[in-house]
Amino acid sequence: MDKEVNTLQIENTYVTVDEYRFAVKWVSPSQSAQSPVLVFLHEGLGCIDLWRDFPEQICHETGLTGLVYDRLGHGKSDPLPQRRTPRYLHDEALKYLTPILDVSGIDNPFFIGHSEGGTIALLYAAQYPDKTAGLITEAAHVFLEDITIQGIQRAVETYESGKLKKGLSKYHGDKTDALFYGWADTWLSAEFRNWNIVKELKTITAPSLIMQGDDDEYGTEAQVDAIVNTVQGDSKKHMISDCGHVPHFQARPVVLESMMEFIRNLVF
Repeated sequence: MDKEVNTLQIENTYVTVDEYRFAVKWVSPSQSAQSPVLVFLHEGLGCIDLWRDFPEQICHETGLTGLVYDRLGHGKSDPLPQRRTPRYLHDEALKYLTPILDVSGIDNPFFIGHSEGGTIALLYAAQYPDKTAGLITEAAHVFLEDITIQGIQRAVETYESGKLKKGLSKYHGDKTDALFYGWADTWLSAEFRNWNIVKELKTITAPSLIMQGDDDEYGTEAQVDAIVNTVQGDSKKHMISDCGHVPHFQARPVVLESMMEFIRNLVF
């Protein structure tokens, strides 16, 4: 591990979009390729730090530079500016991600997105098919399922018991309540019951690797099938045995091998 860390340059900084500050982390191998840049998009309650050292390992193994950032309301970025709507994931992809990439000089992103981050990657790739080098999703959502609602309801119970709140507060500080309820209340709202972006995926032409654990507590294999069967680009399905909602931690060796093979075959 010490050898891997010593081959990487880590830069923690901020970028500003529409007067909001976003915390970003650059991960640059000592001998990195010019393009594409790996862009890591975190889950609904995630942030840069909750990826732990996963981006570093991917960048080290591939030799590609990576960008990781905190969405508004998460980690070290500015608080959420307003109440979320059922189109908030579109806003994340088009209103915020797009200018973050522009400001960062990234014109050929290769996305690695977890859960909501995977959904955001898909929405960006659908809007900008010619600007997306490739994408990997873990546990992405493209429509609302009963299992998703039930999983979030359990998360609310856990949060209000104190354990989850304590854990998340280490990363999100005084933004934690607003972040958690902004996430949970939106997904559990009546407005969100008919949320479905499957038809929008038809314009995606970038190659994709669509991954999910077969014991995911927030979604079923139907999510993966909907993505793979709708996108126009070459798409590979990978269901991971004995794995829940966070494959890059719960089945890290399998995930790393699958991602490495996909990236290397596509980029090199």
